[in-house]
Amino acid sequence: MPTPTALELQVKSLPSTPGVYLYHDLQGVIIYIGKAKNIKRRVSSYFNKKHTIARLQLLVKKIHTIKHIVVNTESDALLLENTLIKKHQPKYNILLKDGKMYPWICIKKEAFSRVFITRKVFRDGSEYFGPYTYKNQPYILLTLLKELYPLRTCKFDLSKSKVEAYKYKVCLEYHLKNCLGGCEGLESQEAYDEHIKGVRQILKGNFKDLLKEFKIKMHQYANELAFEKANEYKIKLKALENYQAKSTVVSSRISNVDVFSIVSDMTHAYVNYMQVTNGAITRSQTVEIKKKLEEKDAAILELFIVELRLASQSRFKEIILPFPVTLTEDLKVTIPKLGDKRKLLDLSLRNARNSRQERFKQIQITDPQRHTKRILEQLQKDLRLGDLPIHMECFDNSNFQGTHPVAACVVFKNAKPSKKDYRKFMIKTVEGPNDFASMEEVVYRRYKRMLDENIPLPQLIIVDGGKGQLSSGVKALEDLELRGKVAIIGIAKRLEEIFFPEDSYPIYLDKRSESLKVIQQMRNEAHRFGITFHRDKRSKTALSTELEQISGIGDKTIQELLKHFKSVARIKKASKQALAEVIGPAKAQKIYNFYYSEK
Repeated sequence: MPTPTALELQVKSLPSTPGVYLYHDLQGVIIYIGKAKNIKRRVSSYFNKKHTIARLQLLVKKIHTIKHIVVNTESDALLLENTLIKKHQPKYNILLKDGKMYPWICIKKEAFSRVFITRKVFRDGSEYFGPYTYKNQPYILLTLLKELYPLRTCKFDLSKSKVEAYKYKVCLEYHLKNCLGGCEGLESQEAYDEHIKGVRQILKGNFKDLLKEFKIKMHQYANELAFEKANEYKIKLKALENYQAKSTVVSSRISNVDVFSIVSDMTHAYVNYMQVTNGAITRSQTVEIKKKLEEKDAAILELFIVELRLASQSRFKEIILPFPVTLTEDLKVTIPKLGDKRKLLDLSLRNARNSRQERFKQIQITDPQRHTKRILEQLQKDLRLGDLPIHMECFDNSNFQGTHPVAACVVFKNAKPSKKDYRKFMIKTVEGPNDFASMEEVVYRRYKRMLDENIPLPQLIIVDGGKGQLSSGVKALEDLELRGKVAIIGIAKRLEEIFFPEDSYPIYLDKRSESLKVIQQMRNEAHRFGITFHRDKRSKTALSTELEQISGIGDKTIQELLKHFKSVARIKKASKQALAEVIGPAKAQKIYNFYYSEK
């Protein structure tokens, strides 16, 4: 198999998530920016097919490096693509360069606030909601708001002094009952502000009570056979349900900030730097740092905050961080727990984790042994093992209301299944449903045989269950004088708790950690293998019990029938002639009589 090129390696390690991809040429210049629901699938399509358009062929030839930014939704990717294209003006992007922005809904800061759609955001104290990536959405919402609340549409200055001086006269909108005449003092500022309060709640997404009201009215009109009116409320209801209150990629409430996050393992750290300008993400990069010693995350982050801000010439006075750090520069440090800033921090962390995962994928492709060693070293560290767990075994019991008790043992070598070494166990010494005793029996039998046959023992034993099953496994090892020679742990399904023999309390591994994923894979494989064995045993028992009840029908005949008909259900449904063709007329008559004699 040929070694993949650097570009092929980048494509193979891309994430299958929504986001934006950036193509750089040999000089590092961004030549194309695109969005995708699935970054890996979209970027792969550029290289997997022959392009007939000359411009596209030239673009693909010039791609030297691929970078990406992951986001939460396809809508967010659309917004981020828009922002980045406007900033970088890539050569091969022909759309979105005209400065045209996605629309917002504005509540103007003025007397009798107007509510209108705009593509420009001004820092004038007005409130902006959006932006909206689907062109009809803000217009539907604005129409809906005007139907719900009598809002003015004129551009007059309705200050108190001018209203009291009778500068204006009511217009047609007043006579159509779309406005209550604030220009002539027919509506108070306080009453109008109550309408604006309702508008604000809807634009923020707090419209639970309104949805309930719409549903009631829709059904009410439908029951009165006023279907046209009912349909109006159905449209309003759908518009509200599809409404997206805000985006994590763009927020009018956040001005100019730098966002930093970090994830690390034993050998490397990944710092993501995200720059937010006027509420929109304009930059995102992740740097990989090789640790020389066991540096702490805080120390690494302190160093690279300074370095990355210097490289980007950032002058922003606020930075968002996941935890406190010591800085020489006088900056406002925000460590958000909730809200838009927390969403930005989460997005930064997601990009940092994604870069780390991308590196792991590349190592897995180019150097599988190094990848495996890293996973085993992480397992050794997380589980506090004395030896590298090259050989691991996992046990699981299976029974049905105490009947047909069986157990399974799966074997992993170098963190991968070794199926030829899997073993099944029939429980021999335990009566009834007793998981603890069954676990003790199979662990004892497994390692007694390995000792007798001088087979190398594993470095780690995993039992599926909590303290009880673990104690049973430990007792079996003690009986074999293996206690302390082989590490053993238990994993409980409910909260994925890891139990150790000496500890009263379990530990919890990070849900995203590769160590937990390997342990879960072993547990699930043992469960699958045991369940399959258990079903086969129950099925065979049921078959032999039913068919062996027929006088004159032996094992050989049963095997011939099952080989031909595949199941007992089909044997029952088979005609006498069909049975006779397989086992002869005399035996066919006996089976037919057994199932149909009472009929």
